[in-house]
Amino acid sequence: MLNEILLLAGAYLLGSIPTGLLLAKAAGVDIRNTGSGNIGATNVYRTLGRSVGIATLVGDCLKGLLPVLAATYLGMAEIWVALAGLAAFLGHVYTVFLGFKGGKGVATALGVFLGISPLSVLVALGIFMAVVATSRYISLGSIAAAAAMPPIVAFLDGRPPFVGVTLVIALLVIWKHRENIQRLRAGTENRFKA
Repeated sequence: MLNEILLLAGAYLLGSIPTGLLLAKAAGVDIRNTGSGNIGATNVYRTLGRSVGIATLVGDCLKGLLPVLAATYLGMAEIWVALAGLAAFLGHVYTVFLGFKGGKGVATALGVFLGISPLSVLVALGIFMAVVATSRYISLGSIAAAAAMPPIVAFLDGRPPFVGVTLVIALLVIWKHRENIQRLRAGTENRFKA
């Protein structure tokens, strides 16, 4: 049990590392004071360009993936694998290093989902890309993909711990996008420009 608790603590702390904030600061920008003020990959991309945005996306994704892979490698039960992913996700969304305020969790959720059900990610990625291609809204694509993940994981994988953690993460991703939802409804949300 000690190993599992240490893994969860480590997963949370890893998830708490504010990748976008650190990369933006290295470029001389406090990302919290530009664009949407969010520390995630989309705001970093819009503010500092493709390379820093992609680096943020990859870093945030790895924060979710690595704890899941570590728990799997250590032969932990599926519930602990799922909880390791959830801990990393919660670390990103509620980071201890920024007063428990963090990003919206999309890239970190992607890493968790890649670790627990990679085939499901392919389906959700298709949904994300289709929504963004037709609407040009990253937020809408993220919300649609998050909403689709629990039933996709339930259908393609079906393991209760993974379905459960996917549902919790998806609900939190949607909740963290509540301001985007208001802007989408008002017609004031920023569209994605490649």
